[in-house]
Amino acid sequence: MAFKRERGEVLIEFRRVGKYVKVSAIDPVSLIEVSIVGDPKRSDATLKRLAAEKLNYVLNKRGKNGKE
Repeated sequence: MAFKRERGEVLIEFRRVGKYVKVSAIDPVSLIEVSIVGDPKRSDATLKRLAAEKLNYVLNKRGKNGKE
């Protein structure tokens, strides 16, 4: 599943793990991946937004292009 953000497209993956859901967000340009663990009762949109925000944070920490 793809999700648009400030810098372009983000790949999003949902994986149910017991009572939780793991959401991974991947930047297809830099291949940087981050994950969050959330409550499956939360909406997909909320979980996507949180994962995309974390990815933006990591990319900003590493520099504008997402590389060290």
